[in-house]
Amino acid sequence: MDNKKASAGITFGCALAIAISWSAWHSIWWSILHGFLGWIYVIYYAIQYM
Repeated sequence: MDNKKASAGITFGCALAIAISWSAWHSIWWSILHGFLGWIYVIYYAIQYM
């Protein structure tokens, strides 16, 4: 059961990173890269731009 929660959190982090990246840069390549980074990019974006 814990593996499902962790997997859902990782998946959500990747989707959130892709959405933020697309809205900020409008580039599929940046979106792919930031999707791989996941929560790291989300936290970076929150600190840097908010």
